[in-house]
Amino acid sequence: MTFSSVVGQGALTTTLRNAVTSGKLAHAYLFCGPRGVGKTTCARIFAKVINCQNPTAAGDACGECESCKAFEEGRSLNIFELDAASNNGVEHIKTLMEQTHIPPQTGRYKVFIIDEVHMLSTQAFNAFLKTLEEPPAHVIFILATTEKHKILPTILSRCQIYDFERMSVSDTIKHLKHVADQEGITYEESALNIIAEKADGGMRDALSIFDQAASFCQGNITYEKVLEDLNVLDIDNYFNIVKLALQNKVSDLMLVVNNILSRGFDGQHLVNGLASHVRNLLMAANPQTTQLIEASDEVRQRYAEQAKECPKRFLYSTLKILNQCDVNYRISSNKRLLVELTLIQMAQITQEEDSDEGSGPRPCIRLKHIFNTIVPIAREERPVAATKPIRNNVVAEPVKEVKSTRSATLLKDIGFSFKGLREQNATNTTTHEASVTNPDDDEPFTLEDAKREWLSIINVMKQDKAQFALSQRMKNIHLEMEEFPYLVGVAENSVLYSDIKPRQSTFQAELARKLKNGHLTFEIKLEEKKTSKVLAPISQEEFFESLSKEESSFSDMRKELQLELE
Repeated sequence: MTFSSVVGQGALTTTLRNAVTSGKLAHAYLFCGPRGVGKTTCARIFAKVINCQNPTAAGDACGECESCKAFEEGRSLNIFELDAASNNGVEHIKTLMEQTHIPPQTGRYKVFIIDEVHMLSTQAFNAFLKTLEEPPAHVIFILATTEKHKILPTILSRCQIYDFERMSVSDTIKHLKHVADQEGITYEESALNIIAEKADGGMRDALSIFDQAASFCQGNITYEKVLEDLNVLDIDNYFNIVKLALQNKVSDLMLVVNNILSRGFDGQHLVNGLASHVRNLLMAANPQTTQLIEASDEVRQRYAEQAKECPKRFLYSTLKILNQCDVNYRISSNKRLLVELTLIQMAQITQEEDSDEGSGPRPCIRLKHIFNTIVPIAREERPVAATKPIRNNVVAEPVKEVKSTRSATLLKDIGFSFKGLREQNATNTTTHEASVTNPDDDEPFTLEDAKREWLSIINVMKQDKAQFALSQRMKNIHLEMEEFPYLVGVAENSVLYSDIKPRQSTFQAELARKLKNGHLTFEIKLEEKKTSKVLAPISQEEFFESLSKEESSFSDMRKELQLELE
């Protein structure tokens, strides 16, 4: 009923009060902002105040004059409201504009409140614009919208624009406490915090949820009952997940995820909530940024305590991992697996580096990250240790050290990358040994196996835009096996041959790795063009002689008829 009852919009209500007390009123106002923050309420309070016959010194309505009583009883003839969402046609605006020509019978102004004004049609906007350009002195328009960008610039330029803010969690909790005290409802502050977070900055939503919770809890709003009623994911789950990730307890994390998903919560909801939780931990790590956490003082203290246990590297890496999961969630075909892998990555951030365990001629090597199966190799040639593929997730067996080559730098975690091919000298045709394969590996393979792996190399190259054209031409390379394990790639023409030949050693290294044969040899050859035998031209006489030898009657017929060849 008064500006004092408006929550979270102190600067805006002060400006409107000053406009009333000074008498400097504009002919059009635009209230814009999110839903449920008090736009229409402020419009009605403002309309009541500017028609009040005895306004207070603070700029509020007196509530005693005839104009105030008529407004409170809903019989005021000076205030008109139009819902543009359901009355957005040009005829509705024309009817409303006709009312502007009639001066007020009581009070000083006729106030027209148009809610959801962005829903008006283009024709309705144009009809409204003419009146807005030259309004009568006794008319004031108050427009309310949630989407200011949809309003014509010509309308915006003729209005005073007031941007309403979202309600902070602390302001919402404070107002809910006031309502609870007025209604005689007992509460736990942690329960009000859940309601405020669920409202997401809208006071109307907060009051609606509060009313629902009060009915469910029968006047005693507790934390557990609010969680049960609203089916909200408890913040304790996020604290527990971070705690388990810091302790590298992957199995326990999987159980927590299973419990959350079995209760009907969406995986993306879990990821987004966990990302917000980690962001709050990052803010709580510095006393200067603690105020950026929208939560009660009790919850802020919990954030500060857990932030002390979290290394900064863990928080930064976790935010990056969770953000990537959120990006990929919509396109993922196995969403649960994506969420589980994300939490596994979280649990590996603080895991200790690889260390040797046990003793003996074959030390056990514990792999740190399941996503980094290939050790990065520097560009300079130096000895590196390679490992055989892990089978059954048990132990990685160390193998002999082999010499690193240029082709080894092309390997990444996901397989084979051809990005480095652009840097390779096109004239370099020297054959290098396959450093990514154990030279002792001698597994047999067939020509069909080689063709299949050749096709997989082409498919990987297609992912790189710079190598896409080359990958398409590589389909014209025909693989042949002259003798095991000697493979030949036959190029159809010299252009294709000149493109592929400089990369021969790189392809040999990758084929050797994929086919697990360190003795494999691969060579690019140019296809030999087969020349067909061309007959020498002969004269008509020679042609007739050849026919006469096959059929002697041709010669007799020529003599008898005395024929001659032309």
